[in-house]
Amino acid sequence: FVDICFISTTVPKMLKNISTQNKVITYEGCIIQMYFFILFATLDMFLLTVMAYDRFVAICHPLHYTVIMKPRVCGLLVLLSWIMSALNSLIQSIMVLWLAFCSDSEIPHFFCEVNQVVELACSDTFLNDLLMYFATGVYGGFSLTGILYLYSKVVSSILGISSAWGKYKTFSTCASHLSVVSLFYCTVLGVYLSSAATHSSQSSAVSSVMYTVVTA
Repeated sequence: FVDICFISTTVPKMLKNISTQNKVITYEGCIIQMYFFILFATLDMFLLTVMAYDRFVAICHPLHYTVIMKPRVCGLLVLLSWIMSALNSLIQSIMVLWLAFCSDSEIPHFFCEVNQVVELACSDTFLNDLLMYFATGVYGGFSLTGILYLYSKVVSSILGISSAWGKYKTFSTCASHLSVVSLFYCTVLGVYLSSAATHSSQSSAVSSVMYTVVTA
């Protein structure tokens, strides 16, 4: 559901732009698109971490899986992910609303990505840049560190399995999740953390396509 919502914030508008050859978006529409994009992108990060925890419990503590991953616990993890994602999205969107923009600005992207929008502001963007890097470092760093730690435990557990078939069968349950995590995080962190350096809009757009469309 989150993946469908995630790509729905960008792809329909992109397809409309291509079909009509009209790439205009209103200021209000840009802010709304940015809000929901940040919301579902952050939510994707947290849910990927929750899924890694689920795989960790299933492989490393299989006998306690039903006790640890009770429906109430799963519900609380999802609810916490929604709250943290909504808070991050709301704060970043409000910070952009405080900026002053020149009329008829052109975004060198196929959607209103926050770092591209902030760069077009006519006012000082220091606080916005600071918040963007802080949120990327904290949310993305915490999520990625958690995933790497959990999978280090999973790999250690898999290596302890005696049969090759058992190792293959156990690892295959994580393969799809690992591929999405790798593709998602490499492109997200590449786009946001390298925006401070010289970074072309074309390569940024290509990277954004990878984590907004391909991973879904």
